[in-house]
Amino acid sequence: MHQHHGINYLEIPCRELEASKAFFAQVFGWTFTDYGPDYSCFLGTGIDGGFFRSPLDFATDRGCPLIVLYSADLNASQNAVKEAGGRIVKPVFDFPGGRRFHFADPSGNEYAVWSE
Repeated sequence: MHQHHGINYLEIPCRELEASKAFFAQVFGWTFTDYGPDYSCFLGTGIDGGFFRSPLDFATDRGCPLIVLYSADLNASQNAVKEAGGRIVKPVFDFPGGRRFHFADPSGNEYAVWSE
């Protein structure tokens, strides 16, 4: 059921659509449904959304929002990101409530992964 005024869907710019889909499938197990050559939807990831082809990317040093994923095994997730060709932007560090790292996907977008 949808939550009234809750965040319902997320659309992410993506320079390298196929590479980003392959990356998120390999690292996080996401699946995709394509809607034409320039849009792909992901479901069941905590929030539904999609990648749309765009020349833009996002990063926190430009004031963009940070999409944060959860991991039960932070080190395994960081290794999977590296193995899939992701770039570590900030290595694992402590923050109130846990630890996290930041990475860039094949399109250059910055994400974080955290764990307790």
